Amino acid sequence: MTGPTDGSPEGTAATGPADPVTGPGQVPAAGDAYQVRALAGLPEIRPGDDLAELIAAAAPGLEDGDILLVTSKIVSKAEGRVVAADDRETAIDAETVRVVARRGTLRIVENRQGLVMAAAGVDASNTPAGTVLLLPEDPDASARGLRDGLRDALGVDVGVVVTDTFGRPWRTGLTDVAIGAAGVRVLDDLRGGTDAHGNPLSATIVAVADELAGAGDLVKGKASGLPVAVVRGLGHLVDPSGKEGARSLVRDSVDDMFRLGTSEAVREAVTLRRTVREFTDEPVDPGAVRRAVAAAVTAPAPHHTTPWRFVLLESAGARTRLLDAMRDAWIADLRRDGRSEESIARRVRRGDVLRNAPYLAVPCLVMDGSHHYGDARRDAAEREMFVVAAGAGVQNFLVALAGERLGSAWVSSTMFCREVVREVLELPADWDPMGAVAIGHAAAPPKERPARETARFVEVR
Repeated sequence: MTGPTDGSPEGTAATGPADPVTGPGQVPAAGDAYQVRALAGLPEIRPGDDLAELIAAAAPGLEDGDILLVTSKIVSKAEGRVVAADDRETAIDAETVRVVARRGTLRIVENRQGLVMAAAGVDASNTPAGTVLLLPEDPDASARGLRDGLRDALGVDVGVVVTDTFGRPWRTGLTDVAIGAAGVRVLDDLRGGTDAHGNPLSATIVAVADELAGAGDLVKGKASGLPVAVVRGLGHLVDPSGKEGARSLVRDSVDDMFRLGTSEAVREAVTLRRTVREFTDEPVDPGAVRRAVAAAVTAPAPHHTTPWRFVLLESAGARTRLLDAMRDAWIADLRRDGRSEESIARRVRRGDVLRNAPYLAVPCLVMDGSHHYGDARRDAAEREMFVVAAGAGVQNFLVALAGERLGSAWVSSTMFCREVVREVLELPADWDPMGAVAIGHAAAPPKERPARETARFVEVR
């Protein structure tokens, strides 16, 4: 690959001698030579311009099988996605769906197009002073419009990729990626095939549209005023019948192992934490629970103590023995209260969340290191401090489980029959069970939590 090769203002990268815009076209197989060249001759784009018409005028030699790589900025300009620079922060807010990470004034967010990027893609470069550009409202639709317009103007079947500049986690520097596409194979799924050595490919899906975008960026540059590149020689990637857009490059949240950002990770995990009462049969990873315990024991506690213990019930037999004994104790208590058998049965059914969970944890409080004052008031306050610390540990535990994509429900039932729990689980006499936590994979998405007005819970003095 090379830079400009002929003294013209068009940057060129080539693997063969043919002119990529005006020379004879071919549709080669994968592995054959291809050429990529920046397109000169485009005017400054303004709102309302027919971008397809302008590109057609600058590249009348486009052929079937060519692929156009179009910088999103000129698409945004043509579509009127221009706002005053004074409104940049407001524009970022309006384009943001979710804040992923924040450092000072810099925000990495998920925007309305589903892209995770800095400032929601609101950009102040390559636009007149005093203005900023928003990304196209629907980049895939923009790509389809350009493709249709070029077919109408030149009678050619081309692929179109709308590109934008991205930073990447764990990597320094920027590169172009595809944010919109039409008539192009966006992903090349090689799973089920084999490599050159006959090894099976089980996870290989190539982001073809992103690779095309990167190739175009090599010749367009960031400040050269060449917003369109043309690729020739990769006609096998053009799919006139395909409806796949660049949106398919965005990983679904359920498959995204790195969805959470930095300080926002904790806040999002807290938000994700819900009481889950129905679970699938999918087994729970014991390692995930132990990682949640590791988070739990970082909670604050009085006198530098460690008042938390977690009993993990990983076998079905242990869970059944405990829950059967607790049920019997609960029924006996309810009968002593004079409850009817119907009422008792109804209340016992509320414990099904524990019985139906594939994994249980019983958090316990220990008072090791507590102070004894010989004064009822101070001793009661001392215990309260430890109980609060136990609650903080359990909250850490629940939030960490949410971060592991595990659902949970903290049920208080073991606190009503502590002696029974100690006996069944063979716990020391000074371990106080503080409820039980049902753990598993949620059978359904959690219901939306009603919004709570923060001001209702705050008093300022």
